[in-house]
Amino acid sequence: MTLRFGILAFPAVQQLDLSGPYELFASAPDAEVHLLWKDCAPLRSATGLILTPTTRFADCPPLDVLCVPGGGGINALLEDAETLAFVREQATRARFVTSVCTGALVLGAAGLLIGKRATTHWNAVDFLARYGAIPTEGRVVQDGALITAGGVTAGIDFGLTVIAALLGQTEAETIQLCLEYAPAPPFQAGTPQEAPAPVLAAARQRLAPSRAAREAILASGRAPGVTA
Repeated sequence: MTLRFGILAFPAVQQLDLSGPYELFASAPDAEVHLLWKDCAPLRSATGLILTPTTRFADCPPLDVLCVPGGGGINALLEDAETLAFVREQATRARFVTSVCTGALVLGAAGLLIGKRATTHWNAVDFLARYGAIPTEGRVVQDGALITAGGVTAGIDFGLTVIAALLGQTEAETIQLCLEYAPAPPFQAGTPQEAPAPVLAAARQRLAPSRAAREAILASGRAPGVTA
């Protein structure tokens, strides 16, 4: 039986948010992975990689898994009625509705986080409560059919979690071994708790413009789904 995965692909998406889960999903047996957008014209990721959507919203088949990655481009999606309507509609049929990084905020804008435990990138986790979510620590957080992942690289752990939920732990472990996923980072600076203070300050400064734009959208009252 074919498993259908749909990953939102949009301008200024964070490439690894998308390609990490894509690699895992595409490695599952009988998997079909769709990169979803309004049209199939090539688009540029947040770091400049050119990506080509494969399936238009209008042509999207029924999905087992809907995944929304993050990146600077989600700021525009928070006010994008067409995209939010698509996400909302697909969520009524998918077995799992999921996100990586700040993609969780798009789920929130679509009204899908109310009363749900969820996580996102550490620099955006405080936005979750504004969408009625229950911010929850964890690299991957599952609340029923909702699965959310932390920032960027958490998408790989997330992908394995989704595969295990659909096909069992043995299949997930087999894919993990085939991809030799055995992370051993050279530095212990991957979370705010671990990073040295100067590194954390530099990261916050680098992320500040996108965060400020996001804050302005949420404070303006224009963003759908905001509860506070």
